[in-house]
Amino acid sequence: MQYMSRPKYQKLADSEIKKHLHKFTGWNIVRGKLSKTFEFTNFVQAFGFMTQVALEAEKMGHHPEWSNVYNHVKIDLMTHDAKGITTHDVKLLKAIENTYNSK
Repeated sequence: MQYMSRPKYQKLADSEIKKHLHKFTGWNIVRGKLSKTFEFTNFVQAFGFMTQVALEAEKMGHHPEWSNVYNHVKIDLMTHDAKGITTHDVKLLKAIENTYNSK
């Protein structure tokens, strides 16, 4: 008999997600993911931000879905194993915001 393993992180209730998002500007829930687009002066700043976030994400073992077009970086967060938004996403969101605000 094969058992399905439980996800490492549990999905947050909508009320919990909204409580966390209330603390941050610009983040929304889009198609079941935390989503925000960041704008920079130019491509180099946008790419530098992505590099810093990539290093933090790698430390956490949690990687964003993202795209970059010139000076815009769009980030979507969700925990695929849990099939939704978890505290792990909120933790990465905070690291992303800290990175963005430290520039």
